[in-house]
Amino acid sequence: MAKVAAAAPLLTNPNCSSSCGNNVTIPFPFGIGEGCYFDESYAVECKSNKPILRRIHLELLNISLQASTVQVNQPVISSCKDETEEVSDLVNLETLPFYFSVDNSFYGTGCDNFARVYSSNDDDDDDYIVGGCLSICHPENKTHVSQCGGIQCCQNNLPPALQILKISVSSINNGTKSNIQHQNCKYAFLADREWIRNNIHSTKDVEVLKQTPVTLNWGISNSSYDKLTLNKSPKNGSSFECVDDSGLMRCICLKGYEGNPYFLRGCQDIDECKIGKPDICKSNMVCRNSIGGHHCIPPKKSNLHMVILDCSAGIGTGLGGLFLLIGAGWLGMKIRKRMKKKERNFKRNGGLLLQEKLKTFDGGADRCKIYNSKEIDKATDHFNVNRIIGQGGQGTVYKGMLADGRIIAVKKSKVVAKVKIEEFIHEIAILSQINHRNVVKLLGCCLETYVPLLVYEFIPNGTLFQYIHDQHEEIPLTWESRLRIAIEVAEALSYLHFAASSPIYHRDIKSTNILLDDKYKAKIADFGTSISIAIDQTHITTKVQGTFGYLDPEYFHSSIFTAKSDVYSFGVVLAELLTGERPINSTWAEEGKNLAIIFVTSMEENHLFDILDARVREMAMAKEEEVLAVANVAKNCLNPIGKYRPTIKEVAKELARIRGSTKGSNAQQNYEEVEYERTESTEPRDVASSSTRRSE
Repeated sequence: MAKVAAAAPLLTNPNCSSSCGNNVTIPFPFGIGEGCYFDESYAVECKSNKPILRRIHLELLNISLQASTVQVNQPVISSCKDETEEVSDLVNLETLPFYFSVDNSFYGTGCDNFARVYSSNDDDDDDYIVGGCLSICHPENKTHVSQCGGIQCCQNNLPPALQILKISVSSINNGTKSNIQHQNCKYAFLADREWIRNNIHSTKDVEVLKQTPVTLNWGISNSSYDKLTLNKSPKNGSSFECVDDSGLMRCICLKGYEGNPYFLRGCQDIDECKIGKPDICKSNMVCRNSIGGHHCIPPKKSNLHMVILDCSAGIGTGLGGLFLLIGAGWLGMKIRKRMKKKERNFKRNGGLLLQEKLKTFDGGADRCKIYNSKEIDKATDHFNVNRIIGQGGQGTVYKGMLADGRIIAVKKSKVVAKVKIEEFIHEIAILSQINHRNVVKLLGCCLETYVPLLVYEFIPNGTLFQYIHDQHEEIPLTWESRLRIAIEVAEALSYLHFAASSPIYHRDIKSTNILLDDKYKAKIADFGTSISIAIDQTHITTKVQGTFGYLDPEYFHSSIFTAKSDVYSFGVVLAELLTGERPINSTWAEEGKNLAIIFVTSMEENHLFDILDARVREMAMAKEEEVLAVANVAKNCLNPIGKYRPTIKEVAKELARIRGSTKGSNAQQNYEEVEYERTESTEPRDVASSSTRRSE
């Protein structure tokens, strides 16, 4: 043990500088000089004894391996003229494995200050203001910046995972002179809240600031992790653990170890007995180091081997009893440690909150079971890689079998930020209430693990995407099955929007999130980005999430998601079913187009049959009216202006009508032109009777 603990842990690549300037340690994957960093994202230049993060040209103040954070110096923006606006340089982290931490806050100080922070390149586009505040002045007020609320200073928290940032400061008095001339300079800046609490005591302190420390979260992109040449170990080991946080692998040495988890055997045991506090053990106890921890034992036991050597009789029995006692004590300690870890994870992942929420639902405990980690570990064969049946932006899905023989799908979620736990638990509680034949059922969850696990019913026949694009000849996707699947998905979405206890927006409708059961009936899956809203709400403003090609363009530009955004995504799925084309391909992308644009253009130019799937085209002679009518529904769903799209309830009703109609119906008329006049009401109306053209 002494030898293991004695070697100093390796932090940097061999023969690479480990620091720059004022003792700023530069650990791998960061590095100074060629061959010393993992890739260009982590390249550091040492200029005038200051470490500079090369890609963003900001000074590094600190790099933490354990917290997966870096602190950089970011300029303070100021203006001392009421009639001018000052704007900072753009900080763009979009191509880098960094994002602004929620540990930062945005501050504005000074008289009549309108301080704003943008997440776009266009200052004039209010849709992209992600934070801002107003501050007015009082000559006697000496507010502490960390507690300011609008008098002399103001503050605002920013959205999580922000990667683009620009700050501006301007006057709110429309160019008139301030009444308090000696205080008319205005300041705006982002800063780590802990640093503000410890270093800035009044707004006067801000006036001398040129820069402030800002915290960034970082990691290794999931796709790049396996390229680490110095770390051939799996993503989790006995001395370290890696978790996937929004596509970034963040690795830490476990408690009792120190070093660099990005190196092979980089986390080494800490000898707590040598470096611990003098009172690490009580005065009548002796400290003994162990791998990953330490023990405090009575002094007599520390010399027990001398007593045993002096014994001439019963030595075998004595040793056997001794080892039995030691083994039992060690086993008991390990079990207690494991139980405490599970309990800690359960609380951190919101287990107590979920239990309380389930009590408020009728039969909630039966509808959403809280599984223990042992059950799930056994069901998935310890999360065997051979059990993986799907991977995506929200997590990895494993096939498993419970003790009662039921086949399940276990989704190992990405890390859920502490600030999002309440929302995460709320979603579990809501999803457990969903009961629709065309929605994958959530059976329960496990919260005893480091990342939450969600347990769903297992759907055996893959995704709709596979059946559209992989050409299953043994099970051809006929026109009848395509139309049936479209109706099933529309009815499921209609249930979520209109019939669930609280309206639910799915926010990621696409063919890979539509599964097919043993009878090839459609089931909507993957509610990782879904949001439930109040009944009287019509929209939410949120960070843009979803899949390009399916993403509502109105939502993409405004960050405002409505029920009609799900309708747009469903329209793309309809276009996929009709054409057999992927939402995005390289040829279209070069022309700035996608399936939605190509499909609508073909409809408007009466060239629909040119882009239909060959298997659909074969049926078009016999089912021409149905094909044209469904195409018209898809076109209306893909209207770039949300309020002119139908509701999903109207879509489901129209598709069902088309399916039930006979040859010779008015489907050809529908193809020529059917438009929807939208009102603010969400009440369903008969789509077939709605033919009013919207005014220009």
